[in-house]
Amino acid sequence: METLDKFDLAILQHLQADGRLTNTELAQRVGLSAAPCWRRVRALEEAGYITGYRAVLDRRKIGLGVLAFVRLDAERNTGDATRALEDAIRQLPEVISCHYISGAGTFEIQVVAADLDSFSRFALQRLINLPNVKDLHTSFSLGEVQTAGTLPLTHLVT
Repeated sequence: METLDKFDLAILQHLQADGRLTNTELAQRVGLSAAPCWRRVRALEEAGYITGYRAVLDRRKIGLGVLAFVRLDAERNTGDATRALEDAIRQLPEVISCHYISGAGTFEIQVVAADLDSFSRFALQRLINLPNVKDLHTSFSLGEVQTAGTLPLTHLVT
């Protein structure tokens, strides 16, 4: 699948908004019959445009009141050292997002915790002791404006 047409874009837009749509509902919304819609969804999955489906949870309702943004500074940025740090980060369920960043630092991670005491224990016992970590710089979310947003698709429209 090299290019996306208007039906593919509509499918992606609707599934981003509601991943629980039945194939029949999705087909009606995008203007296709059920069988071609199902084939297009499968093709989008196989081509890697759709990477999965999941429920989005309210972190506060499940007792995770703290969201922290942590910049990890690495001691060295060699291939083996960086891979070891990546592997260690992947093992931490509290880390919900991790990105390489430009500028100062090596990684920017998002961490959830029940409260500030829990985060402090996690940072001092786990994060700072990850392989190759030199320093941590933390900022805390004071409120969310937008989370788990849908990706814009307008740049794909020709």
